[in-house]
Amino acid sequence: MFSPLEQFEIFPIINLGFFSFTNSSYLVLLSVFLLITLYYVTFLPQTGGNLVPNSYQQLSESLFSFIHGMVLETIGEKGKDFFPFVFSLFSFILVCNLLGLIPYSFTVTSHIAVTMFFSLIVWFGKLFIGLRLHGVKLLGLFLPSGAPVILFPFLVILEVITFVMTVVSLSVRLFANMMAGHILLKVFAGFAWTMLLAGGMFWFLHFVPLIILFCLLGLETGVALVQAYVFTLLTCMFIADVIEGGH
Repeated sequence: MFSPLEQFEIFPIINLGFFSFTNSSYLVLLSVFLLITLYYVTFLPQTGGNLVPNSYQQLSESLFSFIHGMVLETIGEKGKDFFPFVFSLFSFILVCNLLGLIPYSFTVTSHIAVTMFFSLIVWFGKLFIGLRLHGVKLLGLFLPSGAPVILFPFLVILEVITFVMTVVSLSVRLFANMMAGHILLKVFAGFAWTMLLAGGMFWFLHFVPLIILFCLLGLETGVALVQAYVFTLLTCMFIADVIEGGH
């Protein structure tokens, strides 16, 4: 019997001892290739896009407008400088999530190491922006104004923990949702396959978990979209907070 956790196993495709190209690396490169191909086909250098948008151009322009609106609403006019990063982050996470739904594929975002890497990029970026805009005044974030002196040590510790925990909250939310959903899909797929092999009355009963599986697949597609959106939205909120002098 196969374990539902086997789908998260990282194995080398090319192993040279000092270098190992894994299935995770392959899916990361494939995601980047698909994104570049999609946007290249959408906006060809010769035309800059079609006057009458094709399906690829409609999809790209819809995503572009959606993320652009979210950046402006969350960060404001200053968010225009961060739009390329936010848009690239959303597109990459979304493609990784969707590729993971393909049978016998691999979900890159189901590994805490990958989502933690994304979160660290956002966190260090937020820290760099804060230091660039506020300098040493950024340290004032860890000490709320008007607080009693006796509470200073506790408030500083609490604020530092809150500041650092954004890394954990971003990474765990994406990792946990993607991993839990794929485990559930594998469990119901195993139920359906076991009943199908059992034959007899179970052959007819296997349609029950099979129907549930297809419903869950649709739900997981929505989760893939929502989690990419939530990760990007929280990134925008963190950037907006540090620009305004918050956390």
